Order: sequence, then C-alpha cells, then structure tokens
Amino acid sequence: MPGIFDSKNFNAEVFGAYVDRTPNLNRNELIRSRAIKTRQDIAGMFSDQVGGNYAVVPIFGRIGGDALNYDGSTDITATNSKTYTQGRIVVGRAKGWVEKDFSYDITGGVDFLAQAAAQVGEYWDEIDQQTILSILKGIFSMTGTENLKFVNNHTYDISANTAGTGMFGATTLNTAMQKALGDNKAKFSLAIMHSAVATNLENLQLLDYMKYTDSSGIQRSLALGTLNGRTVLIDDGMPTEEVPAVTEEGSEADAYTKYTTYVLGEGAIEYTDCGAKVPYETDRDPKVNGGQDTLYSRQRKIFSPYGISWKSGSIISPTNAQLETGSNWELANSNESTKEYFPHKAIPIARIITRG
Repeated sequence: MPGIFDSKNFNAEVFGAYVDRTPNLNRNELIRSRAIKTRQDIAGMFSDQVGGNYAVVPIFGRIGGDALNYDGSTDITATNSKTYTQGRIVVGRAKGWVEKDFSYDITGGVDFLAQAAAQVGEYWDEIDQQTILSILKGIFSMTGTENLKFVNNHTYDISANTAGTGMFGATTLNTAMQKALGDNKAKFSLAIMHSAVATNLENLQLLDYMKYTDSSGIQRSLALGTLNGRTVLIDDGMPTEEVPAVTEEGSEADAYTKYTTYVLGEGAIEYTDCGAKVPYETDRDPKVNGGQDTLYSRQRKIFSPYGISWKSGSIISPTNAQLETGSNWELANSNESTKEYFPHKAIPIARIITRG
C-alpha cells in the first residue's frame, strides 16, 4: 500500500525491489562461490508443518556397499541407502528507523527510494552475516560422540604453537581443507578471515588482492583476495579470542589473540527467504518531536548448514545466542532408534584457528 515517508509517496512493493537490488560485495561473492545455495522450494513446506517456523526436510544418502563378483554362481544382495532428516529453523528479525536517519542522504534531489533502500539493504546484509557467523559458532560448539567427529575433524587449530608456527602460513589452508574433506578438498571455494590474518598473508606475499577500475579509470584494490585458488573475504566481524599472558615462574608466556577463519564449499549454507506478511511499511506520529515518520522492516530467513540439523521446533525465532548454543544443533541423522548420522566428510565447512 502506498504511504508517506519524508513527505514523499512510499510504495512498499517498489521499495522492496530497490532493497533486493542493493549491491553487496560479501553477499555477491558468497553467492558467486556457490557457498550459499538458494533453496526457495523449502518455503512452501512451512504451511504444512508446526507453527510455520520449523521444518524437517530429508537429505537422501548415497548408494554404496562392496560390489559382488558376477560369475554366474554368486547371489546378488541388495543394500538400502539411508535418508537423513534435517531440521531447519526460520530466523525472524525486525527493525524500525525514524525519518531523520535518512534525511541527510535524501536531500538535494537524490532519488529517495534508492538512497533509503541502499541503507536498509546494507543493514540487512550485515544482520544476515551476523546470523551466519552465529550459526557457524553454534555448529562448532556441538557435543556428543558423532557431532564431535565433525567438530574435531573440521577444525585445524595451530594457535597453541609458538615461535611463529601458530600463524596462518603458506600451507595452512590446504592442510585444513584436507583434514576436513580428504580427497574432496576441492569442494572448498571460499575463506572468510579477519583483516589481521589477511595482512599477515599479504606481508608474506601469499595473498593477492583483486582489483577493479572505477569510472575515472583508476585501479583500486578490493577487500577480496585469492589464496591457494580460493576466494578470500576479509571481515573484522570474524571471531577472535584474547588469551591472557601466563606469569607463573618457569612457564611464562605472552598474551596473544586467537583468530578464527571459516572455509566454505559449494552448498555449505542453504538459504531460504520465507518472507514476512508486511516486510516494509511506514507510520506517521504527529505528536513526537513535532511530527515524525518511521520506516519499519521485517524479514524471515533460513540459513541452514548442509548436513547439520536444528534440533528444537519449540523456539519461534532463535536469538543469536541460541544459534551459538551447540546443544541446539546435531548432525542430520536417520531418526531411527539406532541412529545413523550424516557423514561429516560430506559437509564442506571448516574452521582454522591461528595467532594471526
């Protein structure tokens, strides 16, 4: 419905289209690397399942087993392929902004919708990235025998090493990818790291930054690089941990920072936009501050790590803290009395922990 915002006509449908077209470097590279895979078919399932916020979907296992000798006398036996179930939770978020937040950017004859949508689009991109980072923290906090096979084998932690060997080096990424997926390490296509780690690699001349040429013909570096043939996104929102100094006599050690780098492969995160009844709307309050307009925005999205299941259907929309809680996640499994778990080597997600 058309409304009024900053004394201009506001059409929610048109505004939403502007927001969707907002360019975002990190999101575009995640999609281009195919680490984020769109699964819009999942959205239709929620009307048929509990509460419209939690769905259980199947992951079909691969056929296998040893081949039998075909010699005319050996009986042929058949084996079943497993179907695993994976829970997916909708993450709902909402926010509102008063008119004056945008007034500076929409003066001087600049297109109102384009300017407001650019800010809203960038805001939600940042929120989505926070959601993904919380999910990654959560799945690497899982416990239990089968879940720890993923956590331990997909974590390459060299931060305890001293004398410089705890730093991200020339062989670190390759070793971590092999540890996680073995001969399938080629599935990895993207690494996301803190700028401190990227700067260390740049100083070692291991990281090549991508460049672009602007409208004036000037070539500039992007916050994107390549390492071992994989795209590198640089983001200071990546997890860090401060390790205090040890002062005990005989075992002294300096303080240092642990940096987490995430490595993702094709289809590592499956994304579904479930939509909201009213994603964008405006409201006028004439009494506050002499009269003000407010823009409201809502979204409902799923970011599902491939092969890993959200356990609880009782949570309407998880907070970031709940997403980061390991007990809310488990490997997808056959949901039988004796469960068979999704093979962790089929999950193209890994993390690397270094001193820089």
